[in-house]
Amino acid sequence: MPQLLLELFSEEIPARMQAGAARDLERMAREHLAAAGFLPEALKTFAGPRRLTLVVEGLPVAQADRKEELKGPRVGAPPQALEGFLRKAGLKEDQLVERDGVWMAFIDKTGRPTTEIIAEMVEAIIRGFPWPKSMTWGTSKLRWVRPLKRILCVFDREVVPFAVEGIEAGDVTEGHRFMRVGYGWGGQPLKARDFDEYAKGLAEHFVVLDVEERKSRILEGCKTLCFARNLELVEDLGLLEEVAGLAEWPTPVLGDMDPAFLDLPGEVIRTSMRTHQKYFAVRDPATGGLAPHFITIANVQSADGGAVIAQGNAKVLSSRLSDARFFWDEDVKVGFEPWLDKLNGVTFHAKLGTMAQRVERIIALAGEIAPLVGADPEKAKEAARLAKADLASQMVGEFPELQGLMGGYYARAAGMDPEIADAIRDHYKPQGPSDAVPTAPLSVVVALADKLDTLVGFFAIGEKPTGSKDPYALRRAALGVVRILLEKGVRFDRKVEDASGGVWFESFDLLTGRTLARLKGKPSEDGKAFPEEVADRAALLAGGAQLGLGAFINDRLKVILKEQGFRHDIIDAVLGDWGGAELSVNVARVEALDGFLKTDDGKNLLAGYKRASNILKAEEKKGWKGEGERVLLDDASAPEVQLHDALRLVEPALKTALEAEDFTAAMRELAGLRGPVDAFLDGVFVNSDVPAERDNRLKTLAAVRDAMGRVADFSLIGG
Repeated sequence: MPQLLLELFSEEIPARMQAGAARDLERMAREHLAAAGFLPEALKTFAGPRRLTLVVEGLPVAQADRKEELKGPRVGAPPQALEGFLRKAGLKEDQLVERDGVWMAFIDKTGRPTTEIIAEMVEAIIRGFPWPKSMTWGTSKLRWVRPLKRILCVFDREVVPFAVEGIEAGDVTEGHRFMRVGYGWGGQPLKARDFDEYAKGLAEHFVVLDVEERKSRILEGCKTLCFARNLELVEDLGLLEEVAGLAEWPTPVLGDMDPAFLDLPGEVIRTSMRTHQKYFAVRDPATGGLAPHFITIANVQSADGGAVIAQGNAKVLSSRLSDARFFWDEDVKVGFEPWLDKLNGVTFHAKLGTMAQRVERIIALAGEIAPLVGADPEKAKEAARLAKADLASQMVGEFPELQGLMGGYYARAAGMDPEIADAIRDHYKPQGPSDAVPTAPLSVVVALADKLDTLVGFFAIGEKPTGSKDPYALRRAALGVVRILLEKGVRFDRKVEDASGGVWFESFDLLTGRTLARLKGKPSEDGKAFPEEVADRAALLAGGAQLGLGAFINDRLKVILKEQGFRHDIIDAVLGDWGGAELSVNVARVEALDGFLKTDDGKNLLAGYKRASNILKAEEKKGWKGEGERVLLDDASAPEVQLHDALRLVEPALKTALEAEDFTAAMRELAGLRGPVDAFLDGVFVNSDVPAERDNRLKTLAAVRDAMGRVADFSLIGG
């Protein structure tokens, strides 16, 4: 069947927009083709520095003929209604058919040529394309990301005739802007009547169409250069994605830099290379450190092997790294205390005070969390005090992505305790699903304090994430809290002794409640400290619980568990809504329940639970309340005796297992109910005509439901 080839050729498309543009082009084409009744065999898009390409396989030459059915007014309706329908349908009254008391019209519609539909589709796509940013040029009102120069549109090897704002569709595109076949300038025009001709012609004119092929070419070229010089490439997937969108004929070139710059922190060198110049760093395999070289991605293949390109880029990099050295030297001279003073003039959020006030809250939180992880509270407070200082440094002002990291370097340069330096460095971690969590106790404390203050603050002022909007990255902060708590085994539900010898029972809600109280309190006279104005522990607990932050973090845990492959109904059965339970406890409970339900005992007991639960629900709707104790009647049947005895043994054993957080043992105890429950449900008529028997049997089933409910809400589990 015929093929459609479309290319929208323009000036340079920003690399960050190309992948999204390819997806949008595919989506819009599918929607238009589906609306026309087409179901193509294949559809694929490509995006590059100067072109968006669409190829569609298996389109018919025309729409199929079809019969359209129009429903008119009722028979006997006023004449005006019938006349209006006839005008709209373009029919006469004798062409109508009566069906079920309604006038119907049947119109034969001849299918339109596919070329007409394509012309309308392409113009609609161009005029309605959702670029994040677009522009107009000349006198045209057309908007595109950069000036649109050509439209190549061929169907079944023939040009589709149409024009958009004076740009006529044709069968011509351009090759590489600078490189060409033979002599002369680049930008040679080339014709293409199908995708094979198109792809081949571009390749011959130094254009790699497929972004995956460009990335592969870059990566392989970089590794080849490194191998020849006994170096290793510092791989950077984000940079690879970006440079693949900058060059149509990507050619890696190895350059040299002054080895004297290697005394700068490696992250500073790499960030300067990446941010300003789009260079890849290389390392020396013998030392594991950076080597005095870089790789730039040129868009041309030069006769000198890129020597001139390398020299020019080396000069630019030298200037960039000289600036970085200046920032480093000046920052080391200034030190932390002047930076801390500057934080008084840095607004964190209009409703949450200055960065200095935020630091004071983090200090207090760190002092409270430290005993929970076995860290020194005084060290934790000092690390928290210094954690945000580098925000006022020149280096972080130039490279914000180095916040925290530079603070760690500056702390070591100042001769501070290495534990404190590491805590400053790591307190933003984890910054993504692949980022490691902090490991040292002091680092864990400051990382948790930082994230919890962020979460409490924004929840307190009503800035909660909604839908896909999360401007303050609160979901990421909550996921960070969850990962730290789980991976480092941190728990809030433990007794803590303060400096005066007082002992209290810590909890997440109490911790967040105290943070909330500090946030709402008035600053002291020095403008820094937020005294705890609410001393009542119950009020603090209520405030923390009311904030709703626990439920939000609980939802992040659900996300993690689903990604690990646990069923959503099992997760909900254990976690439900936030109840204050420790995250690690809930994870262990989910794991144990998941394993139990995969056994025959688990499956059958779940079925028995549902039968019992349905019986109880029906009776409770009728008013049964189950008041009083469950007893074993003198004339009880054998199944009743068996289940009564099983419950008498299981209930205390289950209580012991749950208190010990041995959920595997708890599941074993529940498994002991399987046989007695089956026998009871199969051999006992629950709704006896004798009121005492009926009441006691219902109480027995309620006891089974209650026992199982202590482990999880089995009513939420499917099966």
